[in-house]
Amino acid sequence: MELKTRKRLSLLVLVVLMPLYVVAAVTMMNWLDTRFGRQPILIEVLVYLALGVLWALPFRRVFRGVGKGE
Repeated sequence: MELKTRKRLSLLVLVVLMPLYVVAAVTMMNWLDTRFGRQPILIEVLVYLALGVLWALPFRRVFRGVGKGE
């Protein structure tokens, strides 16, 4: 993939898809709270950490090398 294309895709991911993912993750956690009750703080932290890493896995190739020069 060309560098210019990766830069545009990474901008799209960070500006459009990332906020949508954050809203979906918080909505899911709120649904879990209403469905099963409040979880212990350690479990909540682990779920948020997993969700924080999970979003980046499909986009590794897009972000690789974007900060480097031509």
